[in-house]
Amino acid sequence: MEAVTVPESSPSPMSLQQPKTPPPEASPKPYTSNKKSFVASLMEAATLRSPSFKEDSYFVSQLKSSEKKALQELKNRLADSHNGSGENECSMWGIPLLGTGDERADVILLKFLRARDFRVLDSFNMLEKCLAWRKEFGADGIVEEDLGFKELEGVVAYMQGYDREGHPVCYNAYGVFRDKDMYERIFGDDEKLKKFLRWRVQVLERGINLLHFKPGGVNSIIQVTDLKDMPKRELRVASNQILSLFQDNYPEMVARKIFINVPWYFSMLYSMFSPFLTQRTKSKFVISKEGNVAETLYKFVRPEDIPVQYGGLSRPSDLNHGPPKPASEFTVKGGEKVNIQIEGIEVH
Repeated sequence: MEAVTVPESSPSPMSLQQPKTPPPEASPKPYTSNKKSFVASLMEAATLRSPSFKEDSYFVSQLKSSEKKALQELKNRLADSHNGSGENECSMWGIPLLGTGDERADVILLKFLRARDFRVLDSFNMLEKCLAWRKEFGADGIVEEDLGFKELEGVVAYMQGYDREGHPVCYNAYGVFRDKDMYERIFGDDEKLKKFLRWRVQVLERGINLLHFKPGGVNSIIQVTDLKDMPKRELRVASNQILSLFQDNYPEMVARKIFINVPWYFSMLYSMFSPFLTQRTKSKFVISKEGNVAETLYKFVRPEDIPVQYGGLSRPSDLNHGPPKPASEFTVKGGEKVNIQIEGIEVH
């Protein structure tokens, strides 16, 4: 065991872990030069976030009168459309949507209403298409399927841990597909692409199975997307189909979208398209450039829940041994000598 000494000249106390309460907003670091480059300006514009998205509570009592009316109208349309059909014909994630008075059904219906700004007919059409898609796709039983993508588990798309507010976190990283052999093996033809899309839906369904579907509960997930080495041109078809599937069939299921290892050109594109995004959508975005990954994730996720490759303490194998142990936190003052024992780290 070696002693660790903090020099007397330490300007301030130092914490060995980020504080458990994250700052309310991610603030861009100031630039050292008064004259900003064009790229730096774009990056700053993309890093600045609008006020943080506040997740809806889904308490019916807190809805506006017009929203309550829309919810009842949607229920009536759904009942008329499925008159005589069984509960299983009109359910999602094991939750019947008809005639039960179940508050979980209200949570699901409100997601479709909010996705269409409480326009009842548009919400109803979206809901009907989603019900038909889930039946045709076999989404209700997909979690139990063995789709044969063991090499992608814990690498490309995976659920791991929770954020500080209890939302399940889904990590996405497609840099491995820069390898041509890997790309051909997964996306070489239409059948392979369809199978991959099915696997990607399976990962999302695993995360949704962790949600409460209760007013005031955890009703959405967090998505972390790593853009490092992502072959955007090659993955354009796959990414477009994934986006379309999720937008059409999983409304309001993401509370926050965190983009990490963001290259400069992504920031430029974001700046260009930002005026066309709704305030609600933009408020869910967090954009972090390369080199700021751990700093960004610590604001939303505790270190013990963050994968080791992103500066955290969690490994995929840890998930098999129950919830992670909370990390210890203490302050070391300047000039103080302490012994630190770190469990589970091997030195070779």
